[in-house]
Amino acid sequence: MFNILKTAVLMAAITALFMAIGAMIGGRSGMMIALLVAIGMNFFSYWFSDTMVLKMYNAREVDATTAPRFYGMVQELAQRAQLPMPRVYLIDESAPNAFATGRNPDHAAVAATTGILNVLTERELRGVMAHELAHVKHRDILISTVSATMAGAISMLANFAMFFGGRDSEGRPSNPIAGIAVAILAPLAASLIQMAISRAREFEADRGGAEISGDPHALASALQKIQRYAQGMPMEAAERHPETAQMMIMNPLSGGGLRGLFSTHPATEERVERLMAMARGAA
Repeated sequence: MFNILKTAVLMAAITALFMAIGAMIGGRSGMMIALLVAIGMNFFSYWFSDTMVLKMYNAREVDATTAPRFYGMVQELAQRAQLPMPRVYLIDESAPNAFATGRNPDHAAVAATTGILNVLTERELRGVMAHELAHVKHRDILISTVSATMAGAISMLANFAMFFGGRDSEGRPSNPIAGIAVAILAPLAASLIQMAISRAREFEADRGGAEISGDPHALASALQKIQRYAQGMPMEAAERHPETAQMMIMNPLSGGGLRGLFSTHPATEERVERLMAMARGAA
């Protein structure tokens, strides 16, 4: 419940930031234009983001004939979660990872790399796919798409403010130094909010996935194993499209400094600790 409330607060914050920059650029009319731009971008993302992401990763759809065990596992978990059967995809990639996409539970897809099928046991893989179905059930794909689109739009507006200046509520030119400050700080703030939203949703999907599979230990073990294998094994498609990193069960990007602050995912140790606490509570 705390993570749901946290997500709502963060979504409100990123929307307020977006409209504030619009107001700075063009006053009240600028705020309305910014809002219309956001609605248009979110509409496009809502309808087409799943197709775009699956193409980015060259994912191939599988069924009960081409991948019977994997497809059957997803089918069983979807039934346990009381979800419609999603489309199922495999990605020919050695780095172990998985993600869910689609605008709602009736139009969802789950994808896993061939690498994750090779390194995890069937029980661990079941925990991972339950995690992805929890994202579908919680409609996290829509939340992450909206937050990513808003963050991108904020960056665009901030750059516009720096190069073309802004207007106050009475239409007078604003301070150019303020415009430069907004251009630097606003995208940073938007990225931090977006990443905080992503981390909150990962905790919720871990909890939901453990409930769907009935096996918190398996998901905890899978997360530890994915982290070990993923280190030093770059995921090329994710490096080319870093905006998709938040969709994965484990951050696929090569790391940098200030990892905790700028990571799209919580620390694996904390995720495992929470799952083990769930297991102890259920015992």
